[in-house]
Amino acid sequence: MTEQEFENEYADLGATTQNAMDIAETSMDIVRQFVPDETLADRIRQKSVHSMGDIEFQHLIEFTGSDALGDDEDAPVRAGARAVLDEATIVTDITMSKAGITGRGHNCEKRKAIGNGAELAEETGMTRTAASVLELDKQGVYDGSIATIGNAPTAAFALADCIEDGTRPAVIVATPVGFVKAEESRQRIREVSEAYDVPAITNVGRRGGSGLAAALTNELIHVAKDVRTDDLELELDAEARAARNRGDATEDE
Repeated sequence: MTEQEFENEYADLGATTQNAMDIAETSMDIVRQFVPDETLADRIRQKSVHSMGDIEFQHLIEFTGSDALGDDEDAPVRAGARAVLDEATIVTDITMSKAGITGRGHNCEKRKAIGNGAELAEETGMTRTAASVLELDKQGVYDGSIATIGNAPTAAFALADCIEDGTRPAVIVATPVGFVKAEESRQRIREVSEAYDVPAITNVGRRGGSGLAAALTNELIHVAKDVRTDDLELELDAEARAARNRGDATEDE
């Protein structure tokens, strides 16, 4: 591998040296002792546990919407990986979410919504994040995108409104955190996800945050990398993938 190829290669958990890679691999091996490893959705659950430092968090991740293969729990992960392979734009709500998403292993443009829509926010009194989502949507940025929201519930509400009006992201990762409307905003995303078949990954409860949203988006990039290197067949539903992985495990025993 050339130096340039190494710089462009996906690095799990941001590891870029051998020591760091060993730590990352050991860390995820520990997580897999507690979280199943049969489906693509399991990979998202694993990454959520690692990001939050909480084994029980795996039970708080929700998968909604569908893709061409169906509405099984792997659908949002497949949709996200395809979007990465198609070099879709990754649009985050704030700077922190954007900063946490790796620049390695993909050719997707990364954009943040915050900083757009200042005039709309001033005129209406809505939050800057909500206004920024509406402004970018007016420009067509969210159609076909990987929409990542890790901080602002109002951004999630605004994106849900845009979806009702016809916008279709390729996939949504929404884990806004807090005590004011955070749970409700993620529920709203799930509702429009189901109603309009927009694949989405969310969580329940008050916790979440930009770090979690970035980690889950990074796992979509990781899945896409495994597809690109022929280490993973993407076009399987969760049931078929789990059956295959259980069969492989039995053969290895």
